Amino acid sequence: MIRSELIQKISEDNPHLYQRDVERIVNTIFEEIIAAMARGDRVELRGFGAFSVKKRDARTGRNPRTGESVDVSEKCVPFFKTGKLLRDRLNGK
Repeated sequence: MIRSELIQKISEDNPHLYQRDVERIVNTIFEEIIAAMARGDRVELRGFGAFSVKKRDARTGRNPRTGESVDVSEKCVPFFKTGKLLRDRLNGK
């Protein structure tokens, strides 16, 4: 499911809301999650999962084409851990 499909589904399930309002709500939620992660905060949605930021240390990698060593700088990467409810539903429990 992509963002526009999510907006469409929420609009269909809530006919009393205008689609532009639903779009604004969905965009605000995503923007807040992104902003919190950019600050290094953890975002937890109970039953769904938790978004966090993990720091990867600098390392020496390899260029797969040439085999030469390449220095890879440290960086932060997004991480998602599923919640128990989501895990259980995916596994048919």
